[in-house]
Amino acid sequence: MRIAVYPGSFDPVHHGHMEVIRRAVCLFDRVIVAVAENIDKGLGTFPLDDRVEMLREAIAGFPTVEVVAYSGLTVDFARSRGATCLIKGLRAVGDFDYELKQSAMNRRLAPDLDTLLFIADPQFAFVSSALIREVAALGGDVGGLVPPAVGERLRVRWPRQG
Repeated sequence: MRIAVYPGSFDPVHHGHMEVIRRAVCLFDRVIVAVAENIDKGLGTFPLDDRVEMLREAIAGFPTVEVVAYSGLTVDFARSRGATCLIKGLRAVGDFDYELKQSAMNRRLAPDLDTLLFIADPQFAFVSSALIREVAALGGDVGGLVPPAVGERLRVRWPRQG
């Protein structure tokens, strides 16, 4: 069985993430979306449990996808779940530089674990969770960039001004 782990903070999940999941489902028997606290980003806008719940709602139509929270090293989590591949999305050169270094470190820690990089669909190449949060917090419309349930949670968190 080909199992892949798609790790991230998903704060919140957006259509760029969903596009990566859709593409990964075509290549792997099982895809585990692993949601973690990002120590570089602090606690995040949404609590970990809320991010897991939003992702579970978003992947409802994908029976081979599982969403779980985890902590610790991603490579340890992937091994514990029998995964042989990590999946990451790339939007721009900045992402590549970071992911190249992360992939090399993961390869050092777990030589049996590969990393597969998906180049973002151009329609979502500009989308990031940070940009979604910023626009939503300022009252902007992020419809069409996030799953509907996520859009509703953003509207509750940051009601539109004016």
